[in-house]
Parts: sequence; C-alpha cells; structure tokens
Amino acid sequence: MKRTDRGELGPVQYRTLLSSFIGWMFDGYETSTLILVGGAAVASLTTITEANDIRVMVGTALGSTLMGWAIGGVVGSIVADYVGRKRMLMIAIGGYCAFTALTALSQSVTMLVALRFLTGVFLGSEWSTGTALVAETWPRSARAKALGVMQSGYGFGFFLAAALWLCIQPLAGPEGWRWMFIIGVLPAIALLYIRRRLPESKLWEQSVADDEGAAHGKRKFTVWALFQDPIARRRLIATLILAAITVSVFYGASALIGPYVGSLAAREGLNPAKWASISALIYNAGAIVGYISAGFLADWIGRKRYMALTFAGSMVSGVLIFVMPPGLNIALACIFVLGCFTLGVFSWMPIYLPELFATKVRSTASGLVFNMARLVAFPLPILTAFLFSNLGGFQPTILCLTALYAGSLVTLCFLPETKDMPLPT
Repeated sequence: MKRTDRGELGPVQYRTLLSSFIGWMFDGYETSTLILVGGAAVASLTTITEANDIRVMVGTALGSTLMGWAIGGVVGSIVADYVGRKRMLMIAIGGYCAFTALTALSQSVTMLVALRFLTGVFLGSEWSTGTALVAETWPRSARAKALGVMQSGYGFGFFLAAALWLCIQPLAGPEGWRWMFIIGVLPAIALLYIRRRLPESKLWEQSVADDEGAAHGKRKFTVWALFQDPIARRRLIATLILAAITVSVFYGASALIGPYVGSLAAREGLNPAKWASISALIYNAGAIVGYISAGFLADWIGRKRYMALTFAGSMVSGVLIFVMPPGLNIALACIFVLGCFTLGVFSWMPIYLPELFATKVRSTASGLVFNMARLVAFPLPILTAFLFSNLGGFQPTILCLTALYAGSLVTLCFLPETKDMPLPT
C-alpha cells in the first residue's frame, strides 16, 4: 500500500479504478465498433450501393447512438446522485450489454438505428457514475492521474475494436460485423466483480446522511439545485460549451479518418479496408498518450493550463492535417498527433468536472455537461458528410472542425483553477 499526502492507495481505490476503467473501455469499444463496421453493416442490411448514401446512413446510426447517450446519460447521472454510484454503474453496464447483443441481430437499417439509440441510453449512464466514484474514492494527490487512466479506457476500447475488426473482417465475410457486437457483451462478466467487491462512495453516503432534506424525504431535485446556485450555474454553462466543442470535433473527425486513409491506401495498391482499420489503431494510440499524460500534466502545470495547452494543440493538429502532403505514411503520422489532442483532450472532463461541483450534485453536473454536449453534437456525423463535399475533402474539413477550439480557449477564461483544492462538499 502506498501512502500519499492526503490519504492511502489500497485495494479499494484500485478496485474502484479497475471497475470504472472496464466500463468506460467497453463504452469506447461500442462507439468505435459502429464507426468501424457501420459501412459493412449498412451494406449487408440494404441494397443501396452509393457511397454518399451509405455514409449518411452510418452517420444516422452514429447520431442515434449519440442522442441515446445524451438522454440516458442525463437521466442516469441524476439517478446516481440518489441511489448511489455502485448501483447505477451496474445498471449501466448490464443495459448496454443487453442492447449490444440485440444489435448483432439487426435485420434492417431502421432496426440497427433503433437499437443503437437504446444502447446509447445505457452507454451514457456509465461515464459520470464512474467518474464520480473514482474522484470520491482516490486521494487528492493521485486523483487526476487516476481519472486520466480511467479515461484512457475509452482509447483502449477503441484500440480493441480496431484490432478485432482487422482480424474478423477478412475471416467472417459480409456478416462479420455482427460478431463485433456479440463481443461487446463481455462487460457483463464485470457485473459479478462489481457486485461482490466494489464499495460505495463514502463521500456520497456521508453527503446523503448530512442532507436534512433527504432525511425528511424532501431532497431538492439535483438539477434544480444546480441552476439555483449562481456559481454552479455559471460553471455548468461554461463547461457545457467546452464539452460540446470537444465532442463535436471528435465525432466529426473520426467519421472521416478511415475512409480518407483507405483512399490513400487504394492509390498505392494496398487493401483500403485494412489500412482504414490501421488508421483507427494509430488514432487511438495517440489518444491513449493524451489520456494518460493528462493527469500528470494537470498536476504539474494546473488544470486550466493543461486544458489550454490541449485545446491549442488540437487547433495546431488540424493545421498539420491541412498542410500535410498526400501520402499514406505522412498521413498516419499526422493522424497520431490528431489523436493525441482531439481524442486525448477528453481527459479534461473527468479530471476537472468533479472538482467544480458539490458531492450531492457531482454526478448530475458531470452527466449534464458530458451528455448534454451530445445533444449539440449528435447531428455532426451527418453534417460532416455534407461539409466534406462542400469544403473539398478531408483536409479542409478537419481544419474547419479543429478551429472550433478557439471558442474553448475563450470560454476557459471564465472558469476557476482547482489544482490542489479538496473536492467541494
């Protein structure tokens, strides 16, 4: 057991981190699976062959997932502040396992879109619950690092999906995409571990015990409590702007990377599908670097400086993509950098959001920010397809998307620094 300046790291902390990491890893797996296999799934469920039409259908399925994620995430994060982090985490993992299994049985594009919406409902519930649980369990000196590692689970999930698709695609034929969703059922195994070994957040239990309204069955609705507090309301609006930009840029960019790299590979006489999958691996390898380094950077230079550095880096990575010469190897190198920033940037949310809001509304606030951003972003995969056509291709579209981070840098000026401060009670 390792001693820290504000507490201890022992089995409880590591079990909490592992369970949240597993849940978030399979969230990443689920989301990226649809990005990777969407074209194959649509092609097997419809007779349409026009590339632009297929792209729009895949975008619609992605948009449906995002909308379900937004709705379920908001509801689930609120419920977690009432019933506890552990119970909500189990509900979230069980739900998305069930609907992922049903997705594998889709018989039409409509059925696929509907099931992805329902899967998204439970996907959205997991992140804010796991974030609150880790933040409230780990000591101050190690909290940011633990949350950066937790966030990296998404990258490992994306990496796992890309690696599996690279193996399954040439072996399973046109219906191979179904196996990808069947594999997504594996997190159900984690439920047994969570039920037996994962403790409830002591901070949450103490907060409920200290709440006089809860003791008399008159606890104030958490969303209403957030908007009644002027400081919390201001922080909520500012971080929602940051999250909307973060989510929008990622989903817009990620839908374009595979097809672009595939086209470059085809020009060089290589297998386009194989290299599109490799590009996803490289993009997420960059993201994992961004995720894990985030906690160390945030503890070293402060939360706001870390965030400003990452937002600016995202803009620079867009410029890098725009000016890069055509060629497969240089494109993959630039995509690695793009992943470090435009996907690795997501770590600001689990690190920073829990430090802005009190325990009794922490999950609600984190969930509202993280998931309401998807109500803004859910049309992006669809709109990006049209942007791609109007702007003239991959490079100018990426530049346009990453330029949105200028708004993040401005918004950041209105938020406080929280480094070395205890969690609000």
